[in-house]
Amino acid sequence: MSDWNNLLPSSHADTFARDRLPPQDQLPVFVADRPELDYPDQTNCAVELVDRHVREGRGDRIALHGVSDFHTGGGDFSWTYAQLQGKSQRIAQVLTQDMGLVPGNRILLRGGNSPMMAACLLGAIRAGLVAVPTMPLLRAGELAQIIGKAQISAALCDSLLAEELQHCMDTGHPSHVAGLKQVVHFRSEALDGLEQRMARQHGAFTAHPTSRDDVCLIAFTSGTTGQPKGTLHFHRDVLAMCDLFPRHILQMNENDVVCGTPPIAFTFGLGGLLAFPLRHGASTVLLEKHTPETLLKTIAKYQATQCYTAPTMYRQMAALARQHDLRSLKHPVSAGEALPDATRQLWKQATGIEMTDGIGGTEVIHIYISSAGAQVRPGSIGQVVPGYVAQIVDEAMQPVPPGTVGRLAVRGPTGCKYLADPRQQDYVKNGWNLPGDTFVMDADGYFSYQARNDDMIISAGYNIAGPEVEGALLQHPAVAECGVVGMPDEDRGQIVQAFVVLKPGHIGDAAMEKALQEHVKQAIAPFKYPRKVVFIDALPRTETGKLQRFKLRQISVNE
Repeated sequence: MSDWNNLLPSSHADTFARDRLPPQDQLPVFVADRPELDYPDQTNCAVELVDRHVREGRGDRIALHGVSDFHTGGGDFSWTYAQLQGKSQRIAQVLTQDMGLVPGNRILLRGGNSPMMAACLLGAIRAGLVAVPTMPLLRAGELAQIIGKAQISAALCDSLLAEELQHCMDTGHPSHVAGLKQVVHFRSEALDGLEQRMARQHGAFTAHPTSRDDVCLIAFTSGTTGQPKGTLHFHRDVLAMCDLFPRHILQMNENDVVCGTPPIAFTFGLGGLLAFPLRHGASTVLLEKHTPETLLKTIAKYQATQCYTAPTMYRQMAALARQHDLRSLKHPVSAGEALPDATRQLWKQATGIEMTDGIGGTEVIHIYISSAGAQVRPGSIGQVVPGYVAQIVDEAMQPVPPGTVGRLAVRGPTGCKYLADPRQQDYVKNGWNLPGDTFVMDADGYFSYQARNDDMIISAGYNIAGPEVEGALLQHPAVAECGVVGMPDEDRGQIVQAFVVLKPGHIGDAAMEKALQEHVKQAIAPFKYPRKVVFIDALPRTETGKLQRFKLRQISVNE
Protein backbone atom coordinates (compact mmCIF):
# COMPACT_ATOMS: atom_id res chain seq x y z
CA MET A 1 0.00 0.00 0.00
CA SER A 2 1.08 3.58 -0.64
CA ASP A 3 2.31 5.86 2.12
CA TRP A 4 -0.30 8.63 2.32
CA ASN A 5 1.80 10.63 4.78
CA ASN A 6 4.26 11.69 2.06
CA LEU A 7 2.35 13.77 -0.46
CA LEU A 8 2.83 13.33 -4.19
CA PRO A 9 3.80 16.43 -6.21
CA SER A 10 0.88 18.69 -7.06
CA SER A 11 -0.41 19.03 -10.63
CA HIS A 12 -1.83 22.50 -9.94
CA ALA A 13 -0.58 25.59 -11.77
CA ASP A 14 -1.94 27.66 -8.86
CA THR A 15 -0.43 26.10 -5.73
CA PHE A 16 -2.44 28.19 -3.22
CA ALA A 17 -4.11 25.18 -1.57
CA ARG A 18 -0.97 23.01 -1.36
CA ASP A 19 1.00 25.97 0.02
CA ARG A 20 -1.54 26.50 2.81
CA LEU A 21 -1.73 22.97 4.14
CA PRO A 22 -0.75 22.71 7.80
CA PRO A 23 2.93 22.04 8.52
CA GLN A 24 3.88 18.36 8.37
CA ASP A 25 4.24 18.12 12.15
CA GLN A 26 0.64 19.37 12.61
CA LEU A 27 -0.97 16.92 10.17
CA PRO A 28 -2.71 13.80 11.45
CA VAL A 29 -1.22 10.39 10.75
CA PHE A 30 -3.00 8.96 7.70
CA VAL A 31 -3.76 5.24 7.70
CA ALA A 32 -4.65 3.69 4.32
CA ASP A 33 -4.05 -0.03 4.81
CA ARG A 34 -7.13 -1.43 3.06
CA PRO A 35 -7.07 -2.62 -0.59
CA GLU A 36 -10.11 -0.51 -1.55
CA LEU A 37 -8.04 2.60 -0.75
CA ASP A 38 -5.23 1.77 -3.18
CA TYR A 39 -5.82 4.65 -5.63
CA PRO A 40 -3.50 5.44 -8.55
CA ASP A 41 -1.06 8.31 -8.14
CA GLN A 42 -2.97 10.18 -10.86
CA THR A 43 -6.59 10.29 -9.71
CA ASN A 44 -9.35 12.76 -10.50
CA CYS A 45 -12.32 11.91 -8.29
CA ALA A 46 -14.87 13.38 -10.75
CA VAL A 47 -13.69 10.82 -13.32
CA GLU A 48 -14.03 8.04 -10.77
CA LEU A 49 -17.52 9.15 -9.70
CA VAL A 50 -18.99 9.60 -13.20
CA ASP A 51 -16.83 8.65 -16.18
CA ARG A 52 -15.97 5.19 -14.87
CA HIS A 53 -19.62 4.14 -15.10
CA VAL A 54 -19.91 5.42 -18.67
CA ARG A 55 -16.65 3.72 -19.64
CA GLU A 56 -17.85 0.42 -18.17
CA GLY A 57 -21.17 0.47 -20.01
CA ARG A 58 -23.48 1.96 -17.37
CA GLY A 59 -23.93 5.36 -19.00
CA ASP A 60 -27.68 4.92 -19.48
CA ARG A 61 -28.38 4.36 -15.78
CA ILE A 62 -30.08 7.21 -13.91
CA ALA A 63 -27.63 9.26 -11.84
CA LEU A 64 -29.70 12.24 -10.70
CA HIS A 65 -33.39 13.01 -10.27
CA GLY A 66 -34.55 16.61 -9.99
CA VAL A 67 -37.64 18.76 -10.04
CA SER A 68 -38.63 22.01 -11.76
CA ASP A 69 -35.59 22.62 -13.89
CA PHE A 70 -36.37 25.64 -16.05
CA HIS A 71 -35.43 23.76 -19.24
CA THR A 72 -38.27 21.29 -18.69
CA GLY A 73 -40.86 23.93 -17.88
CA GLY A 74 -41.26 22.43 -14.43
CA GLY A 75 -41.95 18.93 -13.26
CA ASP A 76 -39.69 15.96 -12.73
CA PHE A 77 -36.62 15.14 -14.79
CA SER A 78 -33.65 12.77 -14.63
CA TRP A 79 -30.09 12.72 -15.92
CA THR A 80 -28.24 9.55 -16.81
CA TYR A 81 -24.57 9.07 -16.00
CA ALA A 82 -23.75 9.86 -19.64
CA GLN A 83 -25.77 13.08 -19.50
CA LEU A 84 -24.15 14.10 -16.23
CA GLN A 85 -20.74 13.43 -17.77
CA GLY A 86 -21.56 15.59 -20.77
CA LYS A 87 -22.89 18.49 -18.71
CA SER A 88 -19.93 18.47 -16.33
CA GLN A 89 -17.54 18.38 -19.32
CA ARG A 90 -19.20 21.45 -20.83
CA ILE A 91 -19.06 23.25 -17.48
CA ALA A 92 -15.35 22.41 -17.25
CA GLN A 93 -14.91 23.99 -20.70
CA VAL A 94 -16.73 27.14 -19.61
CA LEU A 95 -14.57 27.39 -16.49
CA THR A 96 -11.28 26.96 -18.32
CA GLN A 97 -11.98 28.50 -21.74
CA ASP A 98 -14.62 31.20 -21.16
CA MET A 99 -13.55 32.15 -17.65
CA GLY A 100 -9.83 31.48 -18.02
CA LEU A 101 -9.41 29.53 -14.79
CA VAL A 102 -6.39 27.25 -14.33
CA PRO A 103 -5.88 24.13 -12.20
CA GLY A 104 -5.65 25.01 -8.53
CA ASN A 105 -7.78 28.18 -8.80
CA ARG A 106 -10.63 28.24 -6.30
CA ILE A 107 -14.22 28.46 -7.60
CA LEU A 108 -17.08 29.40 -5.28
CA LEU A 109 -20.27 27.40 -5.88
CA ARG A 110 -23.57 28.76 -4.65
CA GLY A 111 -26.78 26.79 -5.03
CA GLY A 112 -29.25 24.47 -3.38
CA ASN A 113 -29.45 20.71 -3.85
CA SER A 114 -30.11 20.45 -7.58
CA PRO A 115 -28.66 18.44 -10.47
CA MET A 116 -27.16 21.65 -11.88
CA MET A 117 -25.35 22.41 -8.62
CA ALA A 118 -24.02 18.83 -8.68
CA ALA A 119 -22.84 19.22 -12.28
CA CYS A 120 -21.06 22.48 -11.40
CA LEU A 121 -19.22 20.78 -8.55
CA LEU A 122 -18.17 17.86 -10.73
CA GLY A 123 -17.23 20.16 -13.62
CA ALA A 124 -15.00 22.23 -11.37
CA ILE A 125 -13.21 19.17 -10.00
CA ARG A 126 -12.91 17.71 -13.51
CA ALA A 127 -11.10 20.89 -14.57
CA GLY A 128 -8.59 20.54 -11.73
CA LEU A 129 -10.08 23.48 -9.81
CA VAL A 130 -10.65 23.61 -6.06
CA ALA A 131 -14.40 23.69 -5.41
CA VAL A 132 -15.68 25.83 -2.53
CA PRO A 133 -19.39 25.03 -2.17
CA THR A 134 -21.37 27.34 0.11
CA MET A 135 -24.65 27.04 2.00
CA PRO A 136 -27.62 28.70 0.23
CA LEU A 137 -28.63 30.76 3.26
CA LEU A 138 -25.27 32.46 3.78
CA ARG A 139 -25.37 36.25 3.68
CA ALA A 140 -22.94 38.61 1.96
CA GLY A 141 -20.79 39.14 5.04
CA GLU A 142 -20.35 35.40 5.54
CA LEU A 143 -19.63 34.84 1.85
CA ALA A 144 -17.07 37.66 1.92
CA GLN A 145 -15.17 35.91 4.73
CA ILE A 146 -15.00 32.68 2.70
CA ILE A 147 -14.04 34.49 -0.52
CA GLY A 148 -11.30 36.36 1.28
CA LYS A 149 -9.90 33.40 3.18
CA ALA A 150 -9.84 31.09 0.14
CA GLN A 151 -8.76 33.92 -2.21
CA ILE A 152 -11.53 33.20 -4.70
CA SER A 153 -11.69 35.12 -7.98
CA ALA A 154 -14.68 33.41 -9.68
CA ALA A 155 -18.04 31.87 -8.83
CA LEU A 156 -20.88 29.85 -10.31
CA CYS A 157 -24.15 30.92 -8.66
CA ASP A 158 -27.80 29.93 -8.95
CA SER A 159 -29.66 32.96 -10.33
CA LEU A 160 -32.19 32.65 -7.47
CA LEU A 161 -29.35 33.24 -4.98
CA ALA A 162 -27.62 36.03 -6.86
CA GLU A 163 -28.34 38.97 -4.56
CA GLU A 164 -26.06 38.24 -1.60
CA LEU A 165 -23.11 37.31 -3.82
CA GLN A 166 -23.68 40.43 -5.89
CA HIS A 167 -23.10 42.50 -2.76
CA CYS A 168 -19.59 41.01 -2.64
CA MET A 169 -19.03 42.40 -6.17
CA ASP A 170 -20.44 45.88 -5.45
CA THR A 171 -17.64 48.32 -4.68
CA GLY A 172 -19.79 50.45 -2.39
CA HIS A 173 -21.10 47.56 -0.29
CA PRO A 174 -19.59 46.76 3.15
CA SER A 175 -19.12 43.13 2.03
CA HIS A 176 -17.26 44.00 -1.18
CA VAL A 177 -14.30 41.71 -1.92
CA ALA A 178 -11.84 43.12 -4.43
CA GLY A 179 -10.53 39.71 -5.48
CA LEU A 180 -13.88 38.40 -6.77
CA LYS A 181 -13.79 39.27 -10.48
CA GLN A 182 -16.41 37.16 -12.25
CA VAL A 183 -19.70 35.45 -11.41
CA VAL A 184 -21.60 33.27 -13.90
CA HIS A 185 -25.20 32.36 -13.09
CA PHE A 186 -26.89 29.04 -13.73
CA ARG A 187 -30.65 28.46 -13.87
CA SER A 188 -30.49 31.35 -16.30
CA GLU A 189 -31.54 31.88 -19.91
CA ALA A 190 -29.32 34.96 -20.30
CA LEU A 191 -26.76 34.91 -23.10
CA ASP A 192 -23.95 35.12 -20.55
CA GLY A 193 -25.59 32.55 -18.23
CA LEU A 194 -24.00 29.17 -17.68
CA GLU A 195 -26.50 27.16 -19.73
CA GLN A 196 -26.04 29.35 -22.82
CA ARG A 197 -22.27 29.23 -22.41
CA MET A 198 -22.44 25.43 -22.13
CA ALA A 199 -24.46 25.24 -25.34
CA ARG A 200 -21.69 27.02 -27.20
CA GLN A 201 -19.05 24.43 -26.17
CA HIS A 202 -18.17 21.38 -28.27
CA GLY A 203 -18.50 19.07 -25.28
CA ALA A 204 -15.30 17.01 -25.27
CA PHE A 205 -13.08 17.73 -22.27
CA THR A 206 -10.22 15.60 -20.99
CA ALA A 207 -10.15 15.77 -17.21
CA HIS A 208 -7.12 17.44 -15.70
CA PRO A 209 -4.62 14.76 -14.54
CA THR A 210 -4.70 15.62 -10.86
CA SER A 211 -2.66 13.86 -8.22
CA ARG A 212 -4.67 11.92 -5.66
CA ASP A 213 -3.02 14.30 -3.14
CA ASP A 214 -4.22 17.46 -4.87
CA VAL A 215 -6.83 19.51 -3.00
CA CYS A 216 -10.18 19.37 -4.81
CA LEU A 217 -12.47 20.77 -2.12
CA ILE A 218 -12.47 23.42 0.58
CA ALA A 219 -15.41 22.75 2.88
CA PHE A 220 -16.18 25.41 5.44
CA THR A 221 -17.48 24.20 8.80
CA SER A 222 -21.11 24.99 9.54
CA GLY A 223 -20.39 27.35 12.38
CA THR A 224 -21.87 25.85 15.56
CA THR A 225 -19.24 27.86 17.46
CA GLY A 226 -19.76 30.97 15.35
CA GLN A 227 -16.28 30.73 13.77
CA PRO A 228 -16.32 28.66 10.54
CA LYS A 229 -13.03 27.15 9.36
CA GLY A 230 -11.94 26.05 5.89
CA THR A 231 -11.09 22.35 5.65
CA LEU A 232 -8.95 21.10 2.76
CA HIS A 233 -9.76 17.75 1.16
CA PHE A 234 -7.81 15.78 -1.45
CA HIS A 235 -9.23 13.78 -4.37
CA ARG A 236 -8.34 10.64 -2.39
CA ASP A 237 -10.42 11.90 0.59
CA VAL A 238 -13.60 12.11 -1.50
CA LEU A 239 -13.09 8.54 -2.74
CA ALA A 240 -12.14 7.20 0.70
CA MET A 241 -15.34 8.47 2.29
CA CYS A 242 -17.28 6.64 -0.44
CA ASP A 243 -15.34 3.39 -0.09
CA LEU A 244 -15.67 2.95 3.69
CA PHE A 245 -18.90 4.00 5.47
CA PRO A 246 -21.42 3.39 2.65
CA ARG A 247 -19.66 0.25 1.50
CA HIS A 248 -19.12 -1.47 4.83
CA ILE A 249 -21.96 -0.12 6.99
CA LEU A 250 -24.72 0.45 4.41
CA GLN A 251 -23.66 -2.21 1.85
CA MET A 252 -24.46 0.34 -0.85
CA ASN A 253 -24.86 -0.82 -4.44
CA GLU A 254 -26.18 0.27 -7.84
CA ASN A 255 -29.78 -0.51 -6.89
CA ASP A 256 -29.89 2.10 -4.13
CA VAL A 257 -31.90 5.30 -4.43
CA VAL A 258 -30.91 8.11 -2.08
CA CYS A 259 -32.67 11.22 -0.80
CA GLY A 260 -32.36 13.63 2.12
CA THR A 261 -31.96 17.19 3.32
CA PRO A 262 -28.34 18.20 4.07
CA PRO A 263 -26.92 20.70 1.55
CA ILE A 264 -24.26 19.25 -0.74
CA ALA A 265 -22.18 22.24 0.40
CA PHE A 266 -22.03 20.36 3.76
CA THR A 267 -19.88 17.22 3.68
CA PHE A 268 -22.71 15.14 5.22
CA GLY A 269 -24.78 16.04 2.15
CA LEU A 270 -21.89 15.97 -0.31
CA GLY A 271 -21.22 12.36 0.65
CA GLY A 272 -24.68 11.01 1.31
CA LEU A 273 -26.58 12.75 -1.47
CA LEU A 274 -23.96 12.93 -4.22
CA ALA A 275 -20.59 11.21 -3.90
CA PHE A 276 -21.82 7.97 -2.27
CA PRO A 277 -24.52 7.16 -4.83
CA LEU A 278 -22.32 8.17 -7.79
CA ARG A 279 -19.41 6.07 -6.53
CA HIS A 280 -21.63 3.00 -6.27
CA GLY A 281 -23.56 3.53 -9.51
CA ALA A 282 -26.78 4.33 -7.66
CA SER A 283 -29.16 7.26 -8.16
CA THR A 284 -29.98 10.25 -6.00
CA VAL A 285 -32.93 12.63 -5.69
CA LEU A 286 -31.77 16.25 -5.37
CA LEU A 287 -34.52 18.56 -4.16
CA GLU A 288 -33.80 22.01 -2.81
CA LYS A 289 -36.23 22.28 0.07
CA HIS A 290 -37.88 19.67 2.24
CA THR A 291 -40.50 19.55 4.96
CA PRO A 292 -41.08 16.33 6.93
CA GLU A 293 -44.10 15.70 4.69
CA THR A 294 -42.26 16.23 1.38
CA LEU A 295 -39.31 14.07 2.46
CA LEU A 296 -41.66 11.21 3.33
CA LYS A 297 -43.43 11.67 -0.02
CA THR A 298 -40.05 11.61 -1.80
CA ILE A 299 -39.11 8.30 -0.14
CA ALA A 300 -42.41 6.78 -1.26
CA LYS A 301 -42.40 8.26 -4.77
CA TYR A 302 -38.86 7.26 -5.71
CA GLN A 303 -38.79 4.08 -3.58
CA ALA A 304 -35.73 5.44 -1.82
CA THR A 305 -33.57 2.94 0.04
CA GLN A 306 -31.44 5.48 1.95
CA CYS A 307 -32.37 8.79 3.54
CA TYR A 308 -29.95 11.28 5.09
CA THR A 309 -31.16 13.94 7.51
CA ALA A 310 -30.80 15.27 11.06
CA PRO A 311 -32.46 13.89 14.23
CA THR A 312 -34.92 16.80 14.41
CA MET A 313 -36.35 15.92 10.99
CA TYR A 314 -36.73 12.23 11.90
CA ARG A 315 -38.62 13.22 15.03
CA GLN A 316 -41.01 15.34 12.98
CA MET A 317 -41.33 12.67 10.29
CA ALA A 318 -42.19 9.99 12.85
CA ALA A 319 -45.53 11.65 13.58
CA LEU A 320 -46.50 11.40 9.88
CA ALA A 321 -44.75 8.18 8.88
CA ARG A 322 -47.77 5.86 9.02
CA GLN A 323 -49.42 7.86 6.24
CA HIS A 324 -46.66 6.96 3.74
CA ASP A 325 -45.29 3.84 2.08
CA LEU A 326 -41.75 3.47 3.45
CA ARG A 327 -41.25 -0.21 2.64
CA SER A 328 -38.31 0.53 0.34
CA LEU A 329 -36.32 2.34 3.05
CA LYS A 330 -33.41 0.31 4.44
CA HIS A 331 -31.16 2.95 5.97
CA PRO A 332 -32.50 6.14 7.53
CA VAL A 333 -29.10 7.71 8.28
CA SER A 334 -28.86 10.29 11.06
CA ALA A 335 -25.88 12.58 11.57
CA GLY A 336 -25.04 16.24 12.03
CA GLU A 337 -25.82 16.25 15.76
CA ALA A 338 -26.43 13.77 18.57
CA LEU A 339 -29.36 11.38 18.02
CA PRO A 340 -31.44 11.20 21.23
CA ASP A 341 -32.48 7.64 22.01
CA ALA A 342 -36.05 8.94 22.44
CA THR A 343 -36.03 10.00 18.78
CA ARG A 344 -34.58 6.65 17.66
CA GLN A 345 -37.33 4.77 19.52
CA LEU A 346 -40.08 7.11 18.32
CA TRP A 347 -39.01 6.54 14.71
CA LYS A 348 -38.74 2.78 15.12
CA GLN A 349 -42.17 2.55 16.75
CA ALA A 350 -43.68 4.54 13.87
CA THR A 351 -41.92 2.76 10.99
CA GLY A 352 -40.40 -0.49 12.26
CA ILE A 353 -37.09 0.60 10.69
CA GLU A 354 -33.86 0.83 12.70
CA MET A 355 -32.04 4.13 12.29
CA THR A 356 -28.37 4.22 11.34
CA ASP A 357 -26.64 6.78 13.55
CA GLY A 358 -23.20 8.10 12.75
CA ILE A 359 -20.63 10.61 13.85
CA GLY A 360 -18.31 12.30 11.41
CA GLY A 361 -17.20 15.83 10.78
CA THR A 362 -16.24 18.33 8.12
CA GLU A 363 -12.61 17.99 9.20
CA VAL A 364 -12.53 14.21 8.60
CA ILE A 365 -15.01 14.68 5.68
CA HIS A 366 -17.63 12.09 6.74
CA ILE A 367 -18.75 9.38 9.15
CA TYR A 368 -16.14 7.30 11.00
CA ILE A 369 -18.23 5.67 13.77
CA SER A 370 -21.53 3.97 12.97
CA SER A 371 -23.48 0.72 13.16
CA ALA A 372 -26.55 -0.37 11.25
CA GLY A 373 -29.32 -2.95 11.46
CA ALA A 374 -28.68 -5.85 13.83
CA GLN A 375 -25.40 -4.25 14.93
CA VAL A 376 -27.20 -1.31 16.57
CA ARG A 377 -27.07 -1.08 20.37
CA PRO A 378 -29.37 1.24 22.33
CA GLY A 379 -27.66 4.40 23.55
CA SER A 380 -24.60 3.87 21.33
CA ILE A 381 -23.64 5.41 17.99
CA GLY A 382 -21.86 2.18 17.08
CA GLN A 383 -18.43 0.82 16.33
CA VAL A 384 -15.61 2.32 14.32
CA VAL A 385 -16.08 2.21 10.55
CA PRO A 386 -13.61 -0.20 8.88
CA GLY A 387 -10.58 1.80 7.79
CA TYR A 388 -10.61 4.05 10.88
CA VAL A 389 -9.20 3.65 14.38
CA ALA A 390 -10.67 5.38 17.43
CA GLN A 391 -9.89 5.51 21.12
CA ILE A 392 -10.86 7.43 24.23
CA VAL A 393 -8.04 9.47 25.76
CA ASP A 394 -7.45 11.64 28.80
CA GLU A 395 -6.07 15.19 28.86
CA ALA A 396 -2.54 13.81 28.46
CA MET A 397 -3.60 11.90 25.30
CA GLN A 398 -3.28 8.57 27.11
CA PRO A 399 -5.87 5.86 26.33
CA VAL A 400 -8.34 5.20 29.15
CA PRO A 401 -9.97 1.86 30.06
CA PRO A 402 -13.37 0.82 28.66
CA GLY A 403 -16.22 2.47 30.52
CA THR A 404 -14.21 5.63 31.25
CA VAL A 405 -15.45 8.97 29.96
CA GLY A 406 -12.86 10.89 27.95
CA ARG A 407 -12.05 12.62 24.69
CA LEU A 408 -12.60 10.90 21.35
CA ALA A 409 -9.47 10.53 19.20
CA VAL A 410 -9.67 9.26 15.60
CA ARG A 411 -7.33 8.48 12.74
CA GLY A 412 -7.74 6.87 9.33
CA PRO A 413 -7.33 7.67 5.64
CA THR A 414 -8.87 11.14 6.07
CA GLY A 415 -8.12 13.81 8.65
CA CYS A 416 -8.07 17.47 9.56
CA LYS A 417 -6.25 19.86 7.24
CA TYR A 418 -7.34 23.39 8.06
CA LEU A 419 -6.71 26.17 5.56
CA ALA A 420 -4.00 28.33 7.15
CA ASP A 421 -5.65 28.23 10.59
CA PRO A 422 -3.90 28.18 13.99
CA ARG A 423 -6.74 26.00 15.35
CA GLN A 424 -5.09 23.06 13.55
CA GLN A 425 -2.94 22.56 16.67
CA ASP A 426 -6.07 22.13 18.80
CA TYR A 427 -7.70 19.60 16.47
CA VAL A 428 -4.67 17.38 15.81
CA LYS A 429 -2.44 16.12 18.61
CA ASN A 430 0.14 13.33 18.43
CA GLY A 431 -1.17 12.45 14.96
CA TRP A 432 -4.75 11.95 16.20
CA ASN A 433 -7.82 13.96 15.20
CA LEU A 434 -9.67 15.33 18.24
CA PRO A 435 -13.19 16.23 17.09
CA GLY A 436 -14.00 17.91 20.41
CA ASP A 437 -16.43 15.26 21.65
CA THR A 438 -16.68 13.51 25.00
CA PHE A 439 -17.38 9.77 24.61
CA VAL A 440 -17.25 6.50 26.47
CA MET A 441 -16.32 3.17 24.82
CA ASP A 442 -17.45 -0.21 26.18
CA ALA A 443 -15.50 -3.46 26.19
CA ASP A 444 -16.97 -4.44 22.80
CA GLY A 445 -15.78 -1.27 21.09
CA TYR A 446 -19.15 0.49 21.02
CA PHE A 447 -18.89 4.27 21.34
CA SER A 448 -21.51 6.31 23.19
CA TYR A 449 -21.69 10.07 22.85
CA GLN A 450 -21.77 12.19 26.01
CA ALA A 451 -21.43 15.80 24.83
CA ARG A 452 -19.21 18.23 23.03
CA ASN A 453 -16.16 18.78 25.22
CA ASP A 454 -17.21 22.38 25.79
CA ASP A 455 -20.85 21.36 26.42
CA MET A 456 -20.11 19.23 29.47
CA ILE A 457 -21.80 20.99 32.37
CA ILE A 458 -19.97 20.87 35.70
CA SER A 459 -22.46 21.66 38.45
CA ALA A 460 -21.56 21.34 42.12
CA GLY A 461 -18.81 18.89 41.14
CA TYR A 462 -21.05 16.70 38.98
CA ASN A 463 -20.33 16.19 35.25
CA ILE A 464 -23.61 16.48 33.33
CA ALA A 465 -23.95 15.92 29.58
CA GLY A 466 -26.41 18.34 28.01
CA PRO A 467 -27.62 15.84 25.35
CA GLU A 468 -28.60 13.37 28.07
CA VAL A 469 -30.86 15.97 29.69
CA GLU A 470 -32.26 16.83 26.26
CA GLY A 471 -33.04 13.16 25.68
CA ALA A 472 -34.98 13.01 28.95
CA LEU A 473 -36.94 16.18 28.15
CA LEU A 474 -37.86 14.87 24.69
CA GLN A 475 -39.63 11.95 26.32
CA HIS A 476 -42.21 14.35 27.77
CA PRO A 477 -45.33 14.54 25.56
CA ALA A 478 -45.43 18.37 25.64
CA VAL A 479 -41.89 18.87 24.30
CA ALA A 480 -41.31 19.39 20.58
CA GLU A 481 -37.63 20.41 20.74
CA CYS A 482 -35.13 21.43 23.38
CA GLY A 483 -31.56 22.52 23.95
CA VAL A 484 -29.61 22.33 27.20
CA VAL A 485 -26.56 24.38 28.22
CA GLY A 486 -24.63 25.20 31.36
CA MET A 487 -24.98 28.72 32.72
CA PRO A 488 -22.73 30.42 35.29
CA ASP A 489 -23.91 30.19 38.90
CA GLU A 490 -22.21 31.57 42.01
CA ASP A 491 -23.07 28.62 44.26
CA ARG A 492 -22.69 25.67 41.87
CA GLY A 493 -20.26 26.97 39.26
CA GLN A 494 -22.83 26.14 36.59
CA ILE A 495 -26.47 25.17 36.53
CA VAL A 496 -28.32 23.13 33.92
CA GLN A 497 -30.59 25.40 31.88
CA ALA A 498 -33.06 24.09 29.31
CA PHE A 499 -34.56 25.94 26.36
CA VAL A 500 -37.79 24.25 25.36
CA VAL A 501 -40.09 24.53 22.33
CA LEU A 502 -43.51 23.21 23.31
CA LYS A 503 -45.94 21.41 21.05
CA PRO A 504 -49.12 23.31 20.09
CA GLY A 505 -51.71 23.40 22.86
CA HIS A 506 -49.24 23.58 25.74
CA ILE A 507 -48.43 26.69 27.78
CA GLY A 508 -44.93 27.60 28.92
CA ASP A 509 -45.64 28.71 32.48
CA ALA A 510 -44.35 27.96 35.96
CA ALA A 511 -46.47 24.83 36.20
CA MET A 512 -45.02 23.45 32.98
CA GLU A 513 -41.48 24.28 34.15
CA LYS A 514 -42.06 22.31 37.35
CA ALA A 515 -43.64 19.42 35.44
CA LEU A 516 -40.62 19.15 33.14
CA GLN A 517 -38.19 19.33 36.05
CA GLU A 518 -39.98 16.51 37.85
CA HIS A 519 -40.11 14.48 34.65
CA VAL A 520 -36.33 14.72 34.23
CA LYS A 521 -35.75 13.76 37.86
CA GLN A 522 -37.73 10.56 37.25
CA ALA A 523 -36.00 9.76 33.95
CA ILE A 524 -32.33 10.27 34.91
CA ALA A 525 -30.28 11.03 38.02
CA PRO A 526 -32.09 13.85 39.88
CA PHE A 527 -29.00 16.08 40.13
CA LYS A 528 -29.11 16.45 36.33
CA TYR A 529 -32.49 18.18 36.20
CA PRO A 530 -32.68 21.69 34.66
CA ARG A 531 -32.82 24.25 37.43
CA LYS A 532 -34.13 26.78 34.95
CA VAL A 533 -36.42 26.21 31.95
CA VAL A 534 -36.84 28.91 29.31
CA PHE A 535 -39.67 28.53 26.81
CA ILE A 536 -38.89 29.80 23.29
CA ASP A 537 -40.59 29.64 19.89
CA ALA A 538 -37.67 28.05 17.98
CA LEU A 539 -34.15 26.83 18.60
CA PRO A 540 -31.22 28.52 16.85
CA ARG A 541 -29.80 26.10 14.29
CA THR A 542 -27.26 26.17 11.49
CA GLU A 543 -28.43 25.61 7.94
CA THR A 544 -27.38 21.97 8.34
CA GLY A 545 -29.68 21.53 11.34
CA LYS A 546 -27.10 21.62 14.12
CA LEU A 547 -28.14 23.26 17.37
CA GLN A 548 -26.13 26.41 18.09
CA ARG A 549 -25.67 26.16 21.84
CA PHE A 550 -23.47 29.24 21.91
CA LYS A 551 -26.52 31.26 20.84
CA LEU A 552 -28.57 29.75 23.66
CA ARG A 553 -25.92 30.93 26.08
CA GLN A 554 -26.11 34.41 24.55
CA ILE A 555 -29.88 34.44 25.05
CA SER A 556 -29.40 33.80 28.76
CA VAL A 557 -26.63 36.34 29.14
CA ASN A 558 -28.79 39.01 27.49
CA GLU A 559 -31.93 38.26 29.50
